[in-house]
Amino acid sequence: MNRFLALVLIVIAPVISAAQNNDAEFAAVTEEFIKGYLNARPLLATRLGFHEYDGRADDFSRLALDAELQRLRRFEDRLRKFEPEELNARNGIDLRILQAAIANELFEFQEVHKFERDPMTYAHCADLNIYIARNFAPLDDRVRSLTAIESQIPNILIAGKTNLESMLPKPHIELAIQIARGSADFLRKDMVAAVDAVKDQEVRGNFLDTNRKAANALSDFATWLEKERLPRATLEFGLGEARYQRWLTETELIDLPPEKILEIGLAKLKEEQKVFADAAKVIDPSKSPAEVFKQLQKEHPTAEKLIPEIAKNLDQIRSYVTEHKIVGIPPNAKAQVKETPQYDRATSFASMDTPGPFEKKATEAFYYVTPVESAWTQQQKEEWLTSFNYYTADVTSIHEAYPGHYAQFLRLNASAANKVEKIFGSYAFIEGWAHYCEQMMLDEGFGAQKKVPGSVEEQKRAAKYRMAQSSEALLRLCRLCVSVKMHTQGMGVDEATKFFQQNCYYEEKPARDEAMRGTFDYGYLNYSLGKMQIMKLREDYKAQQGDEFSLEQFHNQLLDHGMPPIRLLREILLKDKAKWDETL
Repeated sequence: MNRFLALVLIVIAPVISAAQNNDAEFAAVTEEFIKGYLNARPLLATRLGFHEYDGRADDFSRLALDAELQRLRRFEDRLRKFEPEELNARNGIDLRILQAAIANELFEFQEVHKFERDPMTYAHCADLNIYIARNFAPLDDRVRSLTAIESQIPNILIAGKTNLESMLPKPHIELAIQIARGSADFLRKDMVAAVDAVKDQEVRGNFLDTNRKAANALSDFATWLEKERLPRATLEFGLGEARYQRWLTETELIDLPPEKILEIGLAKLKEEQKVFADAAKVIDPSKSPAEVFKQLQKEHPTAEKLIPEIAKNLDQIRSYVTEHKIVGIPPNAKAQVKETPQYDRATSFASMDTPGPFEKKATEAFYYVTPVESAWTQQQKEEWLTSFNYYTADVTSIHEAYPGHYAQFLRLNASAANKVEKIFGSYAFIEGWAHYCEQMMLDEGFGAQKKVPGSVEEQKRAAKYRMAQSSEALLRLCRLCVSVKMHTQGMGVDEATKFFQQNCYYEEKPARDEAMRGTFDYGYLNYSLGKMQIMKLREDYKAQQGDEFSLEQFHNQLLDHGMPPIRLLREILLKDKAKWDETL
């Protein structure tokens, strides 16, 4: 062997060995963290498809919460010893995914104080739909698991009363009261109906007794909130600029100051309002944009044909995605369109129910659509169906199914993503992708009438789709602006309600609902923020690839690396390191 080469190998070998040791140690720390993470969140584990956790309720006792906080802090410290550049490329990315996930958990513990200041945390303890909706085990076994979990609901709510501070944000209390009472009603009626097929009388009797006690505990919790906490409620709920900035930086890896994000959002909102108005002019220049949109909403299926029409159109959307090479979809994977289960209709308009990424048995995917109720008046039925006008319904299907959330799930499952990449996800990437798809599909020609190209009929049809898509974009841009204003500039619920009414043309009730959501879901700016980040990444990737750019290839690559903050996807897809930090 050449002496020089031998000397080089002697020098390099320890470096390689150290790098391998770092990767092996990181893998061991990661596995240990995930095990503890799921152990503290058994309901999440069941939803992910880890059924060894079935039948276990989350523990909200002070002892358990303090233990989990200390565990998160320990792992935050342990991960600090690793440097991304000292790990292999994939582990370098996974390290930062984990750090962002832990930062988000610690933020909720230490800055938001969700267990002390958010009663909704406890009111949601009966969110057990997974045990009804998915047949991952025989019904009797799932009912036994439900009985075990529901037996802990009274203790969870006692813990809530103990943990919660005396002065809580008023919007959070009002929402928690609604959720707790709705959950109690769900347990008493829909949960009982859902397990009606259980034949074992002992299993059934145990469940009914436990279920009754759980429902009563939820009703009592709502009454307690109403009598003990609502009278002394505070209107303070905002994070403040410093905490809001830290949350963005640590969890989504976005360094832009909130005021800059607001500036961008307001400019985009103005641009989108023009898109909405321009589309309205194509349809009917004699009416205001709001009047045109109301007229458009009257074009909808009948109540009887709602589900068949949605299913037919969903198949057409799927075909468009594959034929136009938008994103790769496994050929045999299809979502089943069904009526939303009765127990979930109070809060759901349309939703995608995909199995957990580790689910091996109950792997069906359901696209739920909430139908009109037979007991409704004719006016109520008509008002509900306007939301399912042909144009908005298709935009919603694009968001929820193809190429939105369901396609995203399919790509994730078919990819080589590991546990870290399948469990921990970026809010901005997950919702940003689905929201991005709405505009991208129309930009790629979906919705245009192909029978008479260039005709007035085609132009109006395309404009109707654009209005529907633009309406969704306006809502998400309003969320972005309201989130920043509420949590860094002191905007209140009434002012936020008016903002939605004036800028995305919502009626008072839905506008107030959106404003109330903003008081606790400060992250709902991520729909627009994520969409804008993806658009920027696509632009940069296209410039990099030149003539070799392929939209399908870009989308496939985007979705094949888990659900990381988009800043990390820039590192994966872009060769020019100077562009990695350009978040928007």
